[in-house]
Amino acid sequence: STIVVLENVQETVKDCMIIMLVENISGLSEDDGDFSVEMIPEIHAAVVTFTGNIATGEFAKKLNQNHRAKQQNITARCLEVTKSIRAENIPPNTSSDYITVYFENKKNGDAQVVDVQQLPDEDAAIVTFSDHKGNA
Repeated sequence: STIVVLENVQETVKDCMIIMLVENISGLSEDDGDFSVEMIPEIHAAVVTFTGNIATGEFAKKLNQNHRAKQQNITARCLEVTKSIRAENIPPNTSSDYITVYFENKKNGDAQVVDVQQLPDEDAAIVTFSDHKGNA
């Protein structure tokens, strides 16, 4: 995976600080397009997506040993590859066949769906694909 999740990122931490921390540890540059950062304040996390070939496990290990990251209680882990996604805001009474065909459509992922578990109380569904590339 080329994605690393930073956890325990407090709401007071700005994305520019995370970017500089990643640059300091990796030697890469966000300005050059080597990686991007998406802040997810609702779960106190940030997602770092690397564009090039980087040893994400080594990066996560270095970040976890970094004294600045430790000061902020920020930890890193590689995002595990999954074959399932949660689709939200699904209109009531939408059939699982429709959801399957939707995700198998070329415009919407062109992925082989193997299972749809509907969660009608949450207007959501868990969609499972035959391989991890379908949920990108």
